[in-house]
Amino acid sequence: MREVVQETIRRYRMLEPGQTVGIAVSGGADSMALLDVMAGLAADWRWAVKVLHVNHLLRGEESEQDQRFVEDQARRYGFPLRVERRPVPSDQNLEEAARHIRLDFFRRLIGAGEVDRVATGHTRSDQAETVLFRLLRGSGTAGLAGIRPVTSDGMVRPFLSVSRAQVLEYLTERQLPWREDSSNQNEGFARNRIRRRWLPELAAENPSLEETLARTADWAREEEGFWTEYLRAALATVARDAAGAAILPVEALTALPRAAARRLVRATAAEIKGDLRGLTLEHVDRMVAMAEGPEGHDRMQAPGLDVVRSFSWIRFARPEPPQSRDFSIPLPDSGRVPLPGGGVLRLELTESERAGDCVYNDGVGRLDWFRLARPLLVRNWRPGDQYQPAGRSAASKIKSLFQESRVPLWERRSWPVVTAGPVIAWSRRFGPEAGCCASPESAKVLKIWEEPVSGRTAPDLLAAGETEVA
Repeated sequence: MREVVQETIRRYRMLEPGQTVGIAVSGGADSMALLDVMAGLAADWRWAVKVLHVNHLLRGEESEQDQRFVEDQARRYGFPLRVERRPVPSDQNLEEAARHIRLDFFRRLIGAGEVDRVATGHTRSDQAETVLFRLLRGSGTAGLAGIRPVTSDGMVRPFLSVSRAQVLEYLTERQLPWREDSSNQNEGFARNRIRRRWLPELAAENPSLEETLARTADWAREEEGFWTEYLRAALATVARDAAGAAILPVEALTALPRAAARRLVRATAAEIKGDLRGLTLEHVDRMVAMAEGPEGHDRMQAPGLDVVRSFSWIRFARPEPPQSRDFSIPLPDSGRVPLPGGGVLRLELTESERAGDCVYNDGVGRLDWFRLARPLLVRNWRPGDQYQPAGRSAASKIKSLFQESRVPLWERRSWPVVTAGPVIAWSRRFGPEAGCCASPESAKVLKIWEEPVSGRTAPDLLAAGETEVA
C-alpha cells in the first residue's frame, strides 16, 4: 500500500520533502488508512504531520464519539490535532454544504501557513462513484475529470490509485480501528445509492468497471488540460470591470469553433459564479448564441449568473437584488464626491486666468460659474434626458449619445450627469453643455472631472490591455 501511495505522490507531484501536511481524518476507514500510511512515510519524506477533523454536529452523540476517536488516534500517532466544530446550515444541500465547510477549513489552514497541503482519503472507488454520478447528471468532460489528484488550492489525494477493498484489507491486516458513519447507509443520498446499489450491479456485468471509470477520469482530465492551453489566448481577453464582472469581446467567441466557444463561456461563468452547479448545456449554448447573433442587446439569466450582450461585448455578473439605481447628490464648490456604482467626481472652482476654454480632450469639463443655475447636483442619467454638448450644433438625447459612442447597457445604469437647476450642465464622457461652457472671458470657472477608475468601461479596459485571466 505504501509503495502504491508513494508512487501516486511522486507521479502527480503532490508533496515535497520537508512540508507540513494536514491529514483530513473523519475516523472512517479511508481516512484511518491514509493516516497510517502517511505516518509510515513521514520520516523518509521529513514531513511534519497534523491531523485535521471537522465535526458537523449532525449525528448527536455519534458525531462526538467520532471526534473523541480521532483525538485518541492523533495522540497515539503523536501528531498535533486541529478540530473544527461547525454545523451545516439546515436550508442547504447537506452533502454540498458539509463539503464546502470542510474545504473552507482546510483552505484557511493553508492560507494561514499552518499546513502546506491537505491530504484527503479519496480512493479510486470514490473516483468511480464521482464519474458515474456526474455522467448521470449529463456532465461534460470537465465534470468527468472527477476528483483531481492535486487542486490549485492545495488539496492532494494520495489514495486515488487505491480501491476501497484494498483499504479495508490493509486495515484488517494491520488490525487498525475505524468508525462507521451511519449516514453512509442512508440511500436518500444519491452517492450512497450509487455506492451501495448501482455500482455493484453494474460491476456484476463488468468486474473492471471501477478501474474503467477511474481511467475515464484520467482521460477527461488530460483533455481538459489540452483545452486549457488551447484557450489560453482567448482567456486572456476576459476583462474585469470595477464591479468585478467579467467582460468578454464577442469576437473572442465567434472566432472559435463551437466546442471551444462553449468551454470559454463555461470558464468565464465559473470564474464569476465560483462553480458550475446548475449550469446546463442549454445555458451555455444560449450564451454562445448571444455572441453569434446580430449586434445589439440581449440578456439571459442562469443559476447564479446574469449575462448581458451589448454591442461587441458580453458581460458575466452575479445577479443583483432588485433595487432603485436612482441617486441625486448635492455638489460642493470644490472637493471629491464618491459616485454610486464606483468612481469619484472631482470639482475645483478657479479664477479666470486658470480657466482656459471649453476644450474637453483632457477629460476636464470647464463650466462658467455664473451661468450655472442652482442647485448643483450630480445624479444618474434617466430616460428622456437630453442636452447639447459643447461642439454640437443641436441638443441630443443622452440615449442617442450612448448608441453613438457604443456605451454598453451595464455602464449606463449609474451614468453621472451634473444638473444646474433644470438643465444638464455636464455628463460623463460627453462633457459640458454648450450654454454653460467656460470661455476666456469667464470670471470664475468650475472644473469637473472624474478620477480614473481601472476597468471602468469595457472598451477602455480592452483597448488598454488591462485584462485579467479568468
